[in-house]
Amino acid sequence: MADRRDADALQSQILSLLQKHPEKAYRAKEISRALNVTNQGRYQTLLDVVDGLRDAGTVESVKGGRVQHRQPRNEAVGTLSVSPQGFGFVKADNDEEYFLRLRRMGTALHGDRVRVALAAETKNRPADQKREAEVIEVVQRNLTQTVGSFSTTGKSGWVVPDDKRITHDVYVASDAWNGATPGDKVVVSIDDWRDPKAAPEGTIQSVIGRTGDPGVDVLALALAHGAPSDFPKKVEADADKITDGITKKEIARRLDLRDAPVFTIDPADAKDFDDAIHTRDLGGGMIEVGVHIADVSHYVKEGGAIDQEAYDRATSTYLVDRVIPMLPEVLSNGVCSLRPNEDKLAYSCIMNVDGGGNVHSWEIKETVIHSKHRFAYEDAQAVIDGADHEMKDEVLRAAELARTLTGKRMSEGAIDFDVPEVRIRLDDQGHPVDVYEKERQEANRLIEELMLLANRSVAIEADDREVPFLYRIHDQPDRERIQALADYVRTFGYKLPHTEGKVVRSELNDLLKEVKGTPEAPVIEQASIRSMSKAVYSPDNIGHYGLGFEYYAHFTSPIRRYPDLIAHRILKRMQDQQPGKIPSHEALEEMGEHCSAREKQATEAERESIKLKQVEYAADHLGDEFDGVVVGVTRFGVFVQMSKLLVEGLVHVRGMDGYWEYDERRYVLANRGQGLRIRVGDLCKVKIEAANPETRKVDLAFVTMPHRPGQEPGAPSKDAASGSRSKAKDRRGKRKTRGAQRTGKGKRR
Repeated sequence: MADRRDADALQSQILSLLQKHPEKAYRAKEISRALNVTNQGRYQTLLDVVDGLRDAGTVESVKGGRVQHRQPRNEAVGTLSVSPQGFGFVKADNDEEYFLRLRRMGTALHGDRVRVALAAETKNRPADQKREAEVIEVVQRNLTQTVGSFSTTGKSGWVVPDDKRITHDVYVASDAWNGATPGDKVVVSIDDWRDPKAAPEGTIQSVIGRTGDPGVDVLALALAHGAPSDFPKKVEADADKITDGITKKEIARRLDLRDAPVFTIDPADAKDFDDAIHTRDLGGGMIEVGVHIADVSHYVKEGGAIDQEAYDRATSTYLVDRVIPMLPEVLSNGVCSLRPNEDKLAYSCIMNVDGGGNVHSWEIKETVIHSKHRFAYEDAQAVIDGADHEMKDEVLRAAELARTLTGKRMSEGAIDFDVPEVRIRLDDQGHPVDVYEKERQEANRLIEELMLLANRSVAIEADDREVPFLYRIHDQPDRERIQALADYVRTFGYKLPHTEGKVVRSELNDLLKEVKGTPEAPVIEQASIRSMSKAVYSPDNIGHYGLGFEYYAHFTSPIRRYPDLIAHRILKRMQDQQPGKIPSHEALEEMGEHCSAREKQATEAERESIKLKQVEYAADHLGDEFDGVVVGVTRFGVFVQMSKLLVEGLVHVRGMDGYWEYDERRYVLANRGQGLRIRVGDLCKVKIEAANPETRKVDLAFVTMPHRPGQEPGAPSKDAASGSRSKAKDRRGKRKTRGAQRTGKGKRR
């Protein structure tokens, strides 16, 4: 009876806790801590109660074995994502997604956690149409500041956000301008917003610079995406105190590899060298491979000001014109950097590998190294191509091993996403003067493969030791996304075999190989990447789908990635027999979520900074013509990716001659009078008519009409619908649009 009363009391306490914090999902251990359950017997009772509540459907079961308060049937909690067009979606914690109109968002902003009320279900709602919802509560305001242009009206100040997903201007009272003047680009806090009919109120936090000044646009964009700016003075001061001198005592306790043939390969303009390698022929077909990583954990002490700032940033952000580092430059480019011809502290993974790329053994050691040479990728490639060098044997041995490792991974099912990497050449004023594709050579692949080898080895080591660890995981792709990808590539004339959305990795590889070198290759490669799940950090290892690895972690870049620093600390404590200092599963889960979120923000900032300069470049080439490929067809126009710029623009249907019909089922625009059809995958030539860097939009016009590869431009499509029989058959689901109409709105037939 006592046990039953205790279980009932625990059930009441658990439900009360979940109801007080409906936005949070808890693991059983977190619930036990919150309720101060310390006795093992009571903890087992708590587990039984949680299982019972889960089985009864009284609580919501969430990923990772967590539970949370079950929402009323017509409510949900999730994160709001707002489109620049003004509408939004809420991705609920139960993985459902709901559509919101602007007027239904209340005082919620992009990125906020919100509670929504669900609209009545629509009878026969199409599968691709989301159920509508309305925000009834902002559970957590995640957006606390934004970046924009400052202007004044009398004594009132206004900040127009650069991020078009922020659909309201921010009001700033005159006593909160803090020195800002009209025309400044500023960071403004969002202090209060309770009335959706009024504007959010804020305070100017800092002035970035004058709108239009060199570099201000890119920095503002980065700050708008959550990237930090300057380091706090305390962090800079602590970093300045760290010296790169190495004591004899420190050398004595480490494996001394200063005589090993160590070298680095990095971009020509790199300064933060966080990895170095060496190879040795051991005879009998065996090779010693040393991957030496900057020993950041030796210098950055856990819990200090530098460490906390590094954790907050979680990653370096690589923008089109600068790097916003995770660590102060005195560390990233100086003390920690594995510069040539200097003794440096490293944390090394030394592996014995056979000629087939199989790792027979490895050891992870604190070391001291002395890099003999610093190669730029171009220099290393020259050696691979036959140029003479004193370290030629070491480079060629590493290159040969990398080829073997690549072949081994591919044969075991890894997916090879060799996506073009856009580079922008800027002048002294930060203005783009050229857009080009970065050439990925064998020297790049060499470093990538050896880093993968080390990352995989340390992940297996952690699993063998059965310690909590932060893995880099990549889930299988969502089945609906694979089905959508298969439908998309079919419009180009390719096939992606799958079983109800379940795809074999080799089939994806076959597709990528087939499209390689074609005009549509960049488009299909990007579409394939978008169909994949996102790789994230988690203590729950499920393997890495894309790489085909059962165990994988990030270990090789602690100067620019915080998860690598976490891995170093765990491995060292494991080796020092200090299991009590290894973070718990729950702590690692929180760290992983934070680092994954910061990585996503940094990636968005990097991508947007490149796109900004691409559109600026396009604005300088109004009237110029570029080859392109159709990547999207809608009722209002055709999206074309220009092959050289690798950026999309829109050919508005209102600027196209004649009458065009849009087939909603086949995503095709057809001009029956001319016997033309425009489909995804068509080749064309376009002219740039307008480009707006602020909105990142490019308007195009056709110079040669879209056509299938191998078909003459402007020739009637063989499968173009014609005649009264097909007109009657295709009438349903089609809209006729008159090109001369300025609105671009079609008439129903």
